[in-house]
Amino acid sequence: MERSLVLVKPEAFARGLTGEVLRRIEAKGYRLVALSILTPPRELLGRHYAEHEGKPFFESLMAFMSSGPVTAIVIEGEQCIAGFRSLAGATDPTKAAPGSIRGDLGRDWGQGSTQNVVHGSDSPESAAREIGLWFPELSG
Repeated sequence: MERSLVLVKPEAFARGLTGEVLRRIEAKGYRLVALSILTPPRELLGRHYAEHEGKPFFESLMAFMSSGPVTAIVIEGEQCIAGFRSLAGATDPTKAAPGSIRGDLGRDWGQGSTQNVVHGSDSPESAAREIGLWFPELSG
């Protein structure tokens, strides 16, 4: 059984889309293991996005992701990492297919592609690292 971290990003939280994202996750058949609503501190975001430090978009990403509440979720299910990434759709919400979370709920706000509704872990290794950061009580 696989686990993944899903984040409903600040713009989606502000638009009241957490329930719709959760509905789609549960409709897909994945189990919710943990859920937390928080405005992430820069220290947590710095560790989460450590691989992007030094890149031109890093500071704007940090500012955006700390700009308001996010919903952090741990989901569980067979192949849920790949399954959720397919459900989420392409990173660029303009190019994301209709029927996907980003395709249906996202759009280009003229602020860069970081405002794309959700984040999902991209590998079992990333999922373990990210879950450990956001939900240390689940790491083990």
